[in-house]
Amino acid sequence: MNVLVFLIPIALFLGLLGLGAFIWALRSGQFEDLDGEALRILDDEDDKPLKD
Repeated sequence: MNVLVFLIPIALFLGLLGLGAFIWALRSGQFEDLDGEALRILDDEDDKPLKD
Protein backbone atom coordinates (compact mmCIF):
# COMPACT_ATOMS: atom_id res chain seq x y z
CA MET A 1 0.00 0.00 0.00
CA ASN A 2 2.87 2.37 0.67
CA VAL A 3 3.96 2.01 -2.95
CA LEU A 4 0.76 3.74 -4.08
CA VAL A 5 1.89 6.87 -2.25
CA PHE A 6 4.73 7.11 -4.76
CA LEU A 7 3.09 5.68 -7.87
CA ILE A 8 -0.03 7.86 -7.95
CA PRO A 9 1.85 11.21 -7.91
CA ILE A 10 4.33 9.90 -10.48
CA ALA A 11 1.48 8.78 -12.76
CA LEU A 12 -0.27 12.13 -12.38
CA PHE A 13 2.95 14.01 -13.12
CA LEU A 14 3.64 11.96 -16.26
CA GLY A 15 0.05 12.41 -17.43
CA LEU A 16 0.25 16.17 -16.98
CA LEU A 17 3.62 16.21 -18.71
CA GLY A 18 2.15 14.40 -21.72
CA LEU A 19 -0.85 16.71 -21.78
CA GLY A 20 1.45 19.72 -21.64
CA ALA A 21 3.52 18.38 -24.55
CA PHE A 22 0.36 17.81 -26.59
CA ILE A 23 -0.93 21.33 -25.90
CA TRP A 24 2.48 22.77 -26.79
CA ALA A 25 2.42 20.86 -30.09
CA LEU A 26 -1.05 22.20 -30.88
CA ARG A 27 -0.08 25.79 -30.16
CA SER A 28 3.20 25.64 -32.08
CA GLY A 29 1.49 24.49 -35.27
CA GLN A 30 2.70 20.90 -35.44
CA PHE A 31 -0.66 19.70 -36.80
CA GLU A 32 -1.44 22.52 -39.22
CA ASP A 33 -0.51 21.05 -42.61
CA LEU A 34 -0.70 17.27 -42.47
CA ASP A 35 -1.35 16.80 -46.19
CA GLY A 36 1.61 18.94 -47.25
CA GLU A 37 4.04 16.86 -45.22
CA ALA A 38 2.56 13.64 -46.58
CA LEU A 39 2.98 14.78 -50.17
CA ARG A 40 6.44 16.26 -49.70
CA ILE A 41 8.06 12.83 -49.83
CA LEU A 42 6.65 12.31 -53.33
CA ASP A 43 8.27 15.49 -54.66
CA ASP A 44 11.46 14.50 -56.49
CA GLU A 45 12.28 17.98 -57.75
CA ASP A 46 15.68 18.17 -56.02
CA ASP A 47 16.76 14.59 -56.73
CA LYS A 48 20.02 14.27 -58.65
CA PRO A 49 21.41 11.06 -60.10
CA LEU A 50 24.31 9.50 -58.23
CA LYS A 51 27.74 9.67 -59.85
CA ASP A 52 29.58 6.38 -60.29
